[in-house]
Amino acid sequence: MECSLPTPFNEVNTPSREVNVSTPETPTMYALVSAERLKVLMERTGTGEPITSRGLAEVAGIAHGTVGALMAGTQRIVPETKARSIAAALGVDLLVLWIPMERAGRAFIPREAAA
Repeated sequence: MECSLPTPFNEVNTPSREVNVSTPETPTMYALVSAERLKVLMERTGTGEPITSRGLAEVAGIAHGTVGALMAGTQRIVPETKARSIAAALGVDLLVLWIPMERAGRAFIPREAAA
């Protein structure tokens, strides 16, 4: 015998109700090799011209504060989209300036870059 009384269980499990159990993939994070390397690459970009922190932020489409924090060393990690944008704006390969982080949140950072 079927129960026709509405219950919370019946309401949740009706065929018309869909539940999205998939989650968007977490973006890969990248650690800056060193603030000094960023500054050197800004002095002479792929075009041979220098670029300011504001100019880099504008060309890369990121906040000026992010560029400033990377240059000051107070921020070292950014999502892949920002890392790629900065590298492209400077005219260098992504891995010249960035180290991909592992999913566990750890990255191999060269000793000279960690100081």
